[in-house]
Amino acid sequence: MEEFYCAVKLTTDIIGGKWKPLILYFLEGHTRRFSELQRLIPLMTKKMLTQHLRELERDEIIRRKVYAEVPPRVEYSLSKHGESLKPILKAMSAWGHRHRARYGMPKPQRRRAAVPVPVLATVAAGAPAKPLLSPAPPAPAYVAPNGSKGTA
Repeated sequence: MEEFYCAVKLTTDIIGGKWKPLILYFLEGHTRRFSELQRLIPLMTKKMLTQHLRELERDEIIRRKVYAEVPPRVEYSLSKHGESLKPILKAMSAWGHRHRARYGMPKPQRRRAAVPVPVLATVAAGAPAKPLLSPAPPAPAYVAPNGSKGTA
């Protein structure tokens, strides 16, 4: 039987699945430790994170740097080859933002004084990353520009 070559299949074999795109998203532009990635993706088990990091390292998408310290310190970052995936990750993120309502995700709130921004909007805006898939904080009472509380 002749094998059919498909570039999309190759790409999904390397970076597809439930967790790899999230790992790559959180490594984009950052060097992170294992425990940091665990905090950012709390629903992912330690075993799955270890497995996916090993696969991404094997495929030369990420770099694993071990420091000769006690206790040992290990950091992960995108490799030069992994950096070539940035346009794909950005396209996936843009698609998710455009179609979030269709899949039950609320629109991000605009920044106003004393109004918290939902977790996903904070991560997308480039602020320090918070855990993904955690519940958004409850909306506070409306605070008028003059500082008085009232209804919106």
